[in-house]
Amino acid sequence: MNLQQLCNNVTIIARSAGAFIKQEVSDFDRSKVEMKGFNNLVSYVDKQAEEKLVNDLRKLLPEAGFITEEETATERGDRYNWIIDPLDGTTNFTHGLHHFAVSIGLMENDEMVLGVIYAPMMDECFYATKGNGAYLNDKQIKVSDAEGLKDSLIATGFPYYDFGLTQQYLQVLGGFMAVSHGVRRIGSAALDLAYVAAGRFEGFFEYNLNAWDVAAGVVIVQEAGGKLSKFTAGGDYVFGREIVASNGNIHNEMLQTIAQHWKQPVS
Repeated sequence: MNLQQLCNNVTIIARSAGAFIKQEVSDFDRSKVEMKGFNNLVSYVDKQAEEKLVNDLRKLLPEAGFITEEETATERGDRYNWIIDPLDGTTNFTHGLHHFAVSIGLMENDEMVLGVIYAPMMDECFYATKGNGAYLNDKQIKVSDAEGLKDSLIATGFPYYDFGLTQQYLQVLGGFMAVSHGVRRIGSAALDLAYVAAGRFEGFFEYNLNAWDVAAGVVIVQEAGGKLSKFTAGGDYVFGREIVASNGNIHNEMLQTIAQHWKQPVS
């Protein structure tokens, strides 16, 4: 398989889905938002974008299965599986905030080999394939060269329905605030990872995530020279519900900062 050619086609598919989402922004009716659970929003835009992605990707790689947020397709492939979030940042979208993205990852066996993240409102397409580097709109990107947390800007996400670990998480946030340039929460894990890859953030951490939140970003960060793990070194950070991503230089400091306050593992 020619991963680079495949990636070129996936970026076209992501841009097409993004164009549909962008078209819906100005006329979106918030009364049509549905609740999958407390604070877990979904709209017809998510569903229709996912249907479009599944249809286009199925034609591109018929033997691949799917892991999708809205469960448009649920069949799993023996070797290849697309992991899709059609609209990462739905809450932002429904409130008229323009920070959201289409996220498409391809897993071969147990390894992420391709990732595309497209932010339609900014027309920024981040993409990477295993062994071929990471790119933003055809320009190669690299992680930041900051050496320590004291020179770093950190991204995170906040819990929106499981608040049992909130106090510990607030302590972790306080730990990062005290030793870095600051902490940002912008509402899209996919873009947080893309921004680590592009050197805009030095690090990102979050818990209670799903595979479709991080799958595409994982390979983009790796190919940009970054490092990934769970809240403790190693682990399955695609399906493991928590992730730490960094430029590599600050990874151990991030893990140490988290470990000072994070005493209870994610269930």
